[in-house]
Amino acid sequence: MSSIKQHLSNVVAAAINQATGLEDSNANVITASKPEFGDYQANGVMAIAKQQKANPRELAGRVIEHIDCEGDALIDKIEIAGPGFINIHLSPSALLDAANAAISDPELLVAKTMSPEKIVVDYSSPNLAKEMHVGHLRGTIIGDSLVRILERLGHQVVRQNHVGDWGTQFGMLIAYMQELSADESALNAGLSDLEDFYRAAKDRFDSDPAFADTARKCVVKLQSGDPEFLAAWERFIDESLKHCEALYDKLGVSLSRDDLDAESRYNDDLPRVIAELEAKNLLTESEGARCVFLDEFKGKEGDPLPLIVEKSDGGFLYSTTDLAAVRLRVKDKVDRSLYVVDARQSLHFQQVFAVARAAGFADNGISLEHIAYGTMMGKDGRPFKTRSGDIVKLIDLLDEGVRRAHAIVSEKNPALSEEERQLVAQRVGIAAVKYADLSKNRTSDYVFDWSTMLSFEGNTAPYLLYAYARIRSILRKAPDNATINHIVQIGAEEERALMLKTLQLPEVLEAVARDCYPNQLCNYLYELSGLFMRFYEACPILKADEETMNSRLALCNLTAETLHTGLGLLGIETLEQM
Repeated sequence: MSSIKQHLSNVVAAAINQATGLEDSNANVITASKPEFGDYQANGVMAIAKQQKANPRELAGRVIEHIDCEGDALIDKIEIAGPGFINIHLSPSALLDAANAAISDPELLVAKTMSPEKIVVDYSSPNLAKEMHVGHLRGTIIGDSLVRILERLGHQVVRQNHVGDWGTQFGMLIAYMQELSADESALNAGLSDLEDFYRAAKDRFDSDPAFADTARKCVVKLQSGDPEFLAAWERFIDESLKHCEALYDKLGVSLSRDDLDAESRYNDDLPRVIAELEAKNLLTESEGARCVFLDEFKGKEGDPLPLIVEKSDGGFLYSTTDLAAVRLRVKDKVDRSLYVVDARQSLHFQQVFAVARAAGFADNGISLEHIAYGTMMGKDGRPFKTRSGDIVKLIDLLDEGVRRAHAIVSEKNPALSEEERQLVAQRVGIAAVKYADLSKNRTSDYVFDWSTMLSFEGNTAPYLLYAYARIRSILRKAPDNATINHIVQIGAEEERALMLKTLQLPEVLEAVARDCYPNQLCNYLYELSGLFMRFYEACPILKADEETMNSRLALCNLTAETLHTGLGLLGIETLEQM
């Protein structure tokens, strides 16, 4: 089953093929900017006419001769506009049938892809030596929204949390654990705040040469597989994962321990990666380190930029682990591998992907994609931190969001019980933080501003949650004998615009799945809510005659389901009342 846009694209592309003989042509179907231009426009004829040195309007005429409007239930009529645009008007009866089908079975609201793929999404990726901070927010929630959308479209999605659980810092942490192990309560208290625990261990490492020497010996013991040190390492990892899981639960993120793709998993494979790079004559020694130099990567002065895969002391790096992960994903017949990682790592991933292909680790059967995102900034234009300049813990940020939301809901709706206020505050506070991030173009930096994200006006989570709750309130007020499961008429322009918008959810999700910009879904939901408000103001619902009331209630029902589905795909829980 295809979306409306995909169906029209296929129809127009086939007609272009028949009119021109071109096998591959871009119909360039978009939603119409104004009602007088129809519901959709096909603009691809313009570019094709230029290529073929043909008159675009004449070519458009030949194209529409090959479109069978009578035989296509979705298309009502087609018109040529301007120099060669093709305006497409959709059949009201076909729209009604699609809308009513979605009301009867909400699963039909989102068309499943006809070409399902196996897609790995690598996201969140905390360092298990520390607690998660605000820098982990974007990668975690962008990745989570992508996996939800891809799964809903019918793809086989593999969540992978590529956590840092290995390295020299763990020797330092194990040594500090051993110091505290004589007093179990002191050790438990220390592990309850990983950031303080790491800082204390680092202070000892930097200030006490004897401790630093012990820490280095711990690394050797750990990497040699000593059971005592492995047990200490596993305990620390377990405590770290508990901190992550508490945050994932609070955020409503769908990662679990089953999704871990830890660095330690690849330890045994890293020497083989080096050996294969050497066999392909890709390795060069530079200042004792082993590197790969590719011609396409140059510095500002034209100097070649290396991808270091083995340090001078024999240690491996993120690049080595990432290459091993690519090899494994190719072996597992993955179609797309998405890396939801900070934009500052762009060069790293460009080099890793290029080396993977040069070494034959990745073939043309896999798409390697860096889903880059910008930085959360404070109002001072610098990376968001506490007033004292410390990195903000993610748990503290979320708790602050809930606290602020509680104050707002208590002011706006004091009639709610304290239990109800807590529920609303929890969902609104978390949703506000997530939506403020997801609604921005992911490649851009953005300024973190509580007053904006908790506002009930504009493109915010509170506005959308309120819009949903308002529709649910209308449905609750309907007479007991009302029916809300069948739209029978779309007489008013506002009714038609709203219904068509609900049916466009699949094509928005297709765009997000293809380009990985969740803000496209946010914009759609905001526009949908705006169209509902226009419909609500222009079209009486509960005061209309019975048939009209029931039909409009069904449209309300469809709109609520669309909002609920869309917000759910962003990882945001709705509320029945606020």
